[in-house]
This record gives sequence, structure tokens and C-alpha cells, in this order.
Amino acid sequence: MARWRADGQVEFLGRSDDQVKVRGFRIEPGEIEHVLLGHPEVSAAVVVADGDRLVAYVVGESAGLREFLGARLPEYMVPAVFVELTALPLNRNGKVDRSALPAVTGARPASGFVAPVGPVQEVLAAVWAELLGVDQVGAVDNFFALGGHSLLATRVVSRIRSVFDLEVPVAAVFDAPTVAGLAAVVEAASGTTAPPIVAVDRGERLPLSFAQQRLWFLHQLAPDSVEYNLPMPIPLSGALDVEALSAALAGLVRRHEVLRTRLVPDADGVPWQVIDAAPERFDLSVVEVPAAEVEAWLAADAAVPFDLAARPPLRATLVRVAEDEHVLALAMHHVVGDE
Repeated sequence: MARWRADGQVEFLGRSDDQVKVRGFRIEPGEIEHVLLGHPEVSAAVVVADGDRLVAYVVGESAGLREFLGARLPEYMVPAVFVELTALPLNRNGKVDRSALPAVTGARPASGFVAPVGPVQEVLAAVWAELLGVDQVGAVDNFFALGGHSLLATRVVSRIRSVFDLEVPVAAVFDAPTVAGLAAVVEAASGTTAPPIVAVDRGERLPLSFAQQRLWFLHQLAPDSVEYNLPMPIPLSGALDVEALSAALAGLVRRHEVLRTRLVPDADGVPWQVIDAAPERFDLSVVEVPAAEVEAWLAADAAVPFDLAARPPLRATLVRVAEDEHVLALAMHHVVGDE
């Protein structure tokens, strides 16, 4: 849903349906509700998104619903939590009042709880409970059914590395997504320690990471493309100390080498990382732009391509709109960051 504003702009108001996005998947809850109503023990159902998980509120018996849905829907459409209600809350118009549905913070899937056995399972269950934000995790609970996803899986592996001093691949969480299954992987990996991370001598030639290689290659194909520009305008209201802002940016670039790293090909066309010296000052230019022209100025700045070999992949300009109103126009290339 959108509306035309008096100035001719289109203002987005929201969606007229209930479509949600969970862990990167666009989902119509009504499709899940339709399948739930096909179960003989369910007389009414509502599915809502709760952060990175789906929650199903059902009037009826919830036992076996996960398996029932799993046989009929993709895995990402199977709710992580099932809540039994005697009746769905309704508003004065007789429609489901979603705002009146009970919160499920700390809830776990409606399945039989099996207590973890042994110190490895107990530690893993505690780690999962902390990362997933649930009150307890059983030995046979599924990591992804509890709301887990790939980013949390990397944190699980990181915790295993720090707690057990073992190196376990992230794929293990996908292959053995229960506490008991992952505990068996950890026990089998006994003696597989992670290699220490040490700083490389900056006097050596520094090869590109795989991610840098991909983006450098795409940059060679279309050097004038701004497809991977990440503009980040930050409005600043009130009195502004420009020197302090410049010093803060310089400190940021000194701290993070990647913000002053250029990708420079050698005589054979092979690119290498070149880390420029840490700056004493940040080259923060200041431009005066009328309020009515700020959006156009920011759009034009975002369309300026980066030269990954000649200049660092971060730039900033301070747009002065008024004495007490500024916009910090930050921009960086995707080779060094993400939104």
C-alpha cells in the first residue's frame, strides 16, 4: 500500500497482506494456516513471524503438527514453536486480534523434552539456549526448529572452538542439528585443535581473500559500475565539531586496515593487497548544499565509482545544510563491508 504525497513522491505505507520475511525467505502465513487447518485436530490457526522464527497458534492438539507440516511444506515454512489455545483472540469486528496473541519469549518447540546427557551435551545445550534465546534445550531438539540459522551456526562453532579448543566445521551443525548429534561430532573431533591466528608480516606480499578476489574480478569487468557501492548518509542535528568528527574517522581508519587497503595488480595482472599507512588526519571535505538539493546531491555522490587500485574503498563528505544541520555522506565499496 502506498499513497501519492502532495509533492508528487510516493510514500510506502505497508503491505495489504500478511507476507513476512524470515531468514531471507518471503512467506505467506496464510499458506501455512491453510495446511494446518487440514489437520483433523486443528479447528483454527494463526501463524506469525517472531524475529527469525515462525510461531503457530492453534486451537486444538499440537502434537505431531511439525511432522504433519514437514511432509507438506518446505522446511523454512515449518513453524519453530506451536502454541495451543482454547480460542483465538478476536477484535470487535470478529477478526483475529494478532496483537492479543500471547508472547512466546523463551518458548521452545512443543515436543517431548529429552534432557542432555553428559558434560558435552550439557555445555552445548547451554550454548544453544543462550544463542537462541530459549529457556531450555533438549538433547534431541533441532537447532533450526528452535530458530537457528547459518549466522548463529557460525557462532555455535566459535563457542565450540573457545570452550573445547576443538575445530568443528560449520557444516557439522547442518549435518547434525541436534545437541546429541553435534556432541557426537565434538567427541569424535577430540585432538583436532584450531591453528593459532597470527598476524602476517606486513612487509610480505599479501594475497587477496576469496571474497576480495570475486569483487576485484567483477570490478575489472565493469570498473565504472556502482552496483557494489554502499552509501550510508548519516544525518547530524545540532552543534557539530568538525575537527572531532574528522579525528574520529581517522581513528576508525587507523584501527581497521581494510579501510585503507587498495587492491593493486602487478605487472602480470595479479592483484595484491596494499595497506596504506595509518593517516594522522582524515580527508573530510565539507560542502554547502541547500536543503532542497540534499537528496539529489547524495544520489549523485552514491553514483561515483570507486577505483580499488588508486584509492581506499571508503570516502566521506560532510554536507552542511545549515549551521546546526549536517549530513555525513559515508560511502564504501562492498569489498570491505556490508550493510
